[in-house]
Amino acid sequence: MRLLSGVTLAAALALPSLAHAEKLKAVTTFTVIADMAQNVAGDAAEVVSITKPGAEIHGYQPTPRDLLKAQDADLILWNGLNLELWFEQFLSNLRDVPAVTLTDGIDPVSIGSGSYEGKPNPHAWMSLDNALVYVDNIAAAFAEHDPDNAETYLANAEAYKAEITATIAPLREMVQAVPASQRWLVSCEGAFSYLARDFGMQELYLWPMNADQTGTPQQVRKVIDGVRANEIPVVFCESTVNNDPAEQVARETGARFGGVLYVDSLTGPDGPVPTYLDLLRVTSETVAEGLTTPLN
Repeated sequence: MRLLSGVTLAAALALPSLAHAEKLKAVTTFTVIADMAQNVAGDAAEVVSITKPGAEIHGYQPTPRDLLKAQDADLILWNGLNLELWFEQFLSNLRDVPAVTLTDGIDPVSIGSGSYEGKPNPHAWMSLDNALVYVDNIAAAFAEHDPDNAETYLANAEAYKAEITATIAPLREMVQAVPASQRWLVSCEGAFSYLARDFGMQELYLWPMNADQTGTPQQVRKVIDGVRANEIPVVFCESTVNNDPAEQVARETGARFGGVLYVDSLTGPDGPVPTYLDLLRVTSETVAEGLTTPLN
């Protein structure tokens, strides 16, 4: 682990037990990967998220306190794929803190419309296969920076990957029980492309990225037309954005507003999705319930 710059070599050698007792400190850019990282770390490392539960992460504005939080980290874990538009500037203000991109090795889905058309969709953690890559990348980074605990990190990663796989399998079956022609996922942000692909769903969204223009009349009209043309019974919106455009679509089409989906952020411990596995469960169950509940 890194020692404070003011500590001399002689002083460090005089306090070997303290230096040895220091845990690896990993800072993450948002709560979803913080939970993944904590599952890999177990008790061997400290994991801290820059953004808080419920935060909108695309256009987040870091604070001086965030810089202080990250400056003494041993490494920073971030998503990449243009998710954290603020991160590279943030990283440039830190001194010699290595950053690990957790989407390395993932084949991204391209965004299909808007100013980000053709660029990678950054919400890759919403896919089972990709989630396992995130976990492997976290374990490899922890093992590299804290080799004394490498076996612990790798064992924790394997156990956590088994949990993720066991969680997603029944959720996929539940959604795929809906007839294919009715299997539509309508949302505010196009954050569910990976989930829709893996679950065999068609996708319709108001805007491609929260960093883009959101809820314009043109976007709302496009989705209204799509909901009517395909007789889609339900629309959703994400927890970190305004529901009004989705509720307008529901009112004008006679569809039902099916509630809030979680993707970019976890909740606090007393909320509905305090962990990544909870996020997968609640979002998938909300979608399946919305598609199978008859309109009044």
